[in-house]
Amino acid sequence: MNTLYHYALSPFCRKVRLSLAEKKIEVGLVEERYWERDPDFMRRNPAGKVPVLKMDGMTMSDSAAICEYLEEAYPTPNLLPRDPKARFEARRLVGWFDDKFYHEVTAMLTGERVNRKVMGTGYPDSSNVKAGAKAIKYHLDYMAFLLEDRRWLAGNDMTLADFAAAAQLSCLDYTSDVDWNRSEAVKDWYAKIKSRPAFRSILADEVPGFTPAAHYADLDF
Repeated sequence: MNTLYHYALSPFCRKVRLSLAEKKIEVGLVEERYWERDPDFMRRNPAGKVPVLKMDGMTMSDSAAICEYLEEAYPTPNLLPRDPKARFEARRLVGWFDDKFYHEVTAMLTGERVNRKVMGTGYPDSSNVKAGAKAIKYHLDYMAFLLEDRRWLAGNDMTLADFAAAAQLSCLDYTSDVDWNRSEAVKDWYAKIKSRPAFRSILADEVPGFTPAAHYADLDF
């Protein structure tokens, strides 16, 4: 059995889960309290981070490396374009959401409002929450700009870039931190990707002590 060690509100774990599900690769989920640095988990990934995927006789870490492996080993359906220029754009946006969006938004909102309590690291830092609430407006506007002449974020076909973005936004949507009225184009894009079968297990996630927003699992918002 393939096994994914994950944390429910980790966007990086969600990105891998979406990729696995889209490629119809069955995997068992093991919730990992990675911040406790359990010795067995640290042996699986000395970096002490999730996700960690046990598959094909390997123990793999780092969401970007895992997704690249899945794309090469299981190319159907492809989540990265064949054309080099289009592939670059998809990879560029994966990097945007994994790095810039995560640090400016998800870490500031989900990280402060949920993860601090779950991990027992204190109370939310209000200055970080305010910074995240401000930054998400910029990112939603950038997504709206991309979608002006594209069906999906990186072009006319759905790619890993869409999963990287949806993984971040779905964590934020759990606590109702996304203003879906800011852009009809972004809302339509998310509704489209949220309705995919690959999203089902993610919409079923629940974090003890935190009730998801009423619309979280509603495919029609």
